[in-house]
Amino acid sequence: MSFQQGLSGLNTTSKSLEVIGNNIANANTFGAKGSRAEFSDMYAAALNGAGTNNIGIGVSLAAVSQQFTQGSITATENPMDLALNGGGFFQLSDTSGSTVYSRNGQFKVDQNGYIVNNGSMKLMGYMADNNGVIQPGAAVPLQLPTAGINPQVTTKISLEFNLDKSEGITPATSPLIDFDDPTTYAEATEATVYDAAGQPVTVSYYFQKTADDTWNVFARANGTTCAGTDADPQPVTTLTFSADGSTFNSSSNTLDVPTTVDANGVSTLAIPGVEMDFSGSTQYGSAFGVTNLDQDGYSAGSLSGITFDNSGIVMARYTNGQTKPAGQLQLANFRNPQGLQPLGGNGWRTTYASGDPLVGTPGSGAFGVLQAGALEESNVDLTGELVNMITAQRNYQANAQTIKTMDQVMQTLVNLR
Repeated sequence: MSFQQGLSGLNTTSKSLEVIGNNIANANTFGAKGSRAEFSDMYAAALNGAGTNNIGIGVSLAAVSQQFTQGSITATENPMDLALNGGGFFQLSDTSGSTVYSRNGQFKVDQNGYIVNNGSMKLMGYMADNNGVIQPGAAVPLQLPTAGINPQVTTKISLEFNLDKSEGITPATSPLIDFDDPTTYAEATEATVYDAAGQPVTVSYYFQKTADDTWNVFARANGTTCAGTDADPQPVTTLTFSADGSTFNSSSNTLDVPTTVDANGVSTLAIPGVEMDFSGSTQYGSAFGVTNLDQDGYSAGSLSGITFDNSGIVMARYTNGQTKPAGQLQLANFRNPQGLQPLGGNGWRTTYASGDPLVGTPGSGAFGVLQAGALEESNVDLTGELVNMITAQRNYQANAQTIKTMDQVMQTLVNLR
């Protein structure tokens, strides 16, 4: 027994307590990964490399190994919080342009529209073009679009309904339809379409049964007749159903929406050649009902927020109800994550030991899926760390006792006469 053995034990056990203390301190740090102290024994060697004594000379700290196991996922209800369930790291660009890797998904949007963490590092990924198409390639800092979304003129109206087969035919005494007289038509419904300037136009449809299985369809836009004149309206199409009401033929499949004046006295633009799609419509012996109503136009809108899906696509949400991809996260993984250099601030940097990053998108290959509105907790097992602390404390005391014992032996030798 020598002082060196006990001293090495004190040094390494002290380092072990430091590692345990750091783990406990970061038990509530999102994205933090615990570490463990790994030890190796030491033996003296002769000049030729062969051991001359089978008694070791102490212990050394071989490594402090990071443990990249999955932490628990906690819901936060904040759409900017992101958690990775599985392999991979977020890629962040720091102020110098270097790439930092992290598992902490606490993000926000800065004044320039970049998605950043608490250290102002920018989240990296693929940007989308103006049409919302993701552009794969080299990862760049993700920046939300500052411009709004342009209006889109309506080109198609999809309308699915059931007309009541038992409905009576319009009396011959009133062949012309009077939009203000419900007795001249059987049913009515309406849809909102948009002109090239994004102005809404209310299109009202009127269904008049003129013969068995035959219906004239009239339309008005903001109160202006779409075909014919107000005094002599004409049908925009005629629907002829089969006897069982399951199929139909349409005399026309397009609608020309005229220039109108809305309720505020503002003129709207004409919308020519709007496709009318009545697919799925029927004529059964049951009450009239609209089962689907859709159109492809919308007004202008400004950015109101963003959401993330499980594949890492950033969806921009606009005030007009439209959504469009703005980009997609790119993740990185490593063959040897334990070789990463910890930087603090929940970040790591590559080293020769970690190898070069392997990149991909969430949910692809060996990469984990993304969960928005959640964060990954630290993987530190607090109960286990407290037990490890007690064990390390006992080891420290035992090594101190070996030094004390050696001191007593030396004192005994000094006192020999």
